[in-house]
Amino acid sequence: MRRFAIIALFLTVLAPTAAPAVTPDEMLKDPALEARARNISRELRCLVCQNQDIDDSEAPLAHDLRVLVRDRLKKGETNEQVIDYIAARYGEFVLLKPRFELRTLALWGLPPAALLAGVIGLVVALRRRKKAHLEASPLSAAEQQRLATLVEPNAQ
Repeated sequence: MRRFAIIALFLTVLAPTAAPAVTPDEMLKDPALEARARNISRELRCLVCQNQDIDDSEAPLAHDLRVLVRDRLKKGETNEQVIDYIAARYGEFVLLKPRFELRTLALWGLPPAALLAGVIGLVVALRRRKKAHLEASPLSAAEQQRLATLVEPNAQ
């Protein structure tokens, strides 16, 4: 049994993990430029996969985008210029982290607004509950007598 556990652990460690889809023929010879290309690729969404960056996607369009990023970098463009070019060509949806602009204000503003509304609602509810608890009317004489009859038999 112990031998089986060791083999299972060994196979788990050696199991293949998700690897970037970048092929060796795409890679740039300059390590600094390649690092920049990889960083940019992690910010761009694969338009086929939609929840993957182009660095991890094996879709042909992602391959084309990775090559385009590297070509633009070889021409001497900055990271921002490359991202701006691709966003202008394919739309803002290609950006995994949308820019903070007037048209994306709802995207950036709604989550904090919803959190704030929830906190305010919780505070109001707790205050109402506390106020209702403090304002509870005392028991009437009939209620006190009924309570006494209910409690006394159980006390024995």
